[in-house]
Amino acid sequence: MTIPAERLDQIANRFAELEARMASGTLEGEEFVQASRDYAELEPVAKIAAEVKAAREEISELEDMLADPEMKAMAEEEIAALKKHLPEAERELAIAMLPRDSADSKPAMLEIRAGTGGDEAALFAGDLYRMYERFAAEQGWKVEPVSMSASEVGGFKEIVANVTGSGVFAKLKFESGVHRVQRVPETESGGRIHTSAATVAVLPEPDEVDVQIEDKDLKIDTYRASGAGGQHVNTTDSAIRITHLPTGLVVTCQDGRSQHKNKEKAMQVLRTRLYDAQREATQGAEAEARKAMVGSGDRSERIRTYNFPQGRVTDHRIGLTLQKLPQIIAGPGLGELVDALIAEDEAKRLAAMAE
Repeated sequence: MTIPAERLDQIANRFAELEARMASGTLEGEEFVQASRDYAELEPVAKIAAEVKAAREEISELEDMLADPEMKAMAEEEIAALKKHLPEAERELAIAMLPRDSADSKPAMLEIRAGTGGDEAALFAGDLYRMYERFAAEQGWKVEPVSMSASEVGGFKEIVANVTGSGVFAKLKFESGVHRVQRVPETESGGRIHTSAATVAVLPEPDEVDVQIEDKDLKIDTYRASGAGGQHVNTTDSAIRITHLPTGLVVTCQDGRSQHKNKEKAMQVLRTRLYDAQREATQGAEAEARKAMVGSGDRSERIRTYNFPQGRVTDHRIGLTLQKLPQIIAGPGLGELVDALIAEDEAKRLAAMAE
């Protein structure tokens, strides 16, 4: 894809303008925050655009030297090298110029729920959580459980966690959907392979300014927590249930030792789910465009199968099978799948932009 010279100049001029504003020392408050954000987003684009422009100009200068017999051989060699590199740089620039999801830079709420398969599904939900936890550690992210419902056999019926760090949602957003596992459960004496499933939802976590929640729209109930957690959990009204009256959304949290902490976590989950609902409503008008993407993020869509007997993982959206199940389920190996999904999404959006 060839980027017009006029577009390269526009990028350079806009970046120079931002640099001058940032250096002026006259920006304050929200104006400075917005300018800083714009500068950070444009800087990598401007850098690649400058490389593309410089390569084109160098090719033009070298082509003028072809008429000189003494310089011709050297010029041809350098032109060939530049023309080999230029398409890669132009594609990199085209990808950098693709419209960004405003939520890509945000932290995320990771929700994993056991699906069909009973106890085995709960165990698999636990495996998935640990996979994401270790992958997050590789990325330098922090994972903090917000609420959980443990299974008696191990694993989780449901677990919700907050994942913070650089570019969390951008990397994890394609993980939403149904994850299926095929393996012989530990409780299976006949050695038969069972198929179970768990659902994963990755929701961008908003800033407080992204979602305004008024006290009059909330119904807050306290009750006595149940389940494991020791004597304290079962003898105080520390559990919180928050109902958002306009939407009917209900969030509960009982894992913290204090009512205040549980309320804080429940509000965090509520704010995230309201933000996700707002995003869904906004993107509804762009449904046709979203069909070009790797996945819609629909939690009912089966996206991946983990086949333990054959040691393989298949992502059904892009038709990619990797014989690396141990590395993937361990966490670090998930990066190869994540990168492939991002690359496929970028390729499809580039193709759509070129049409």
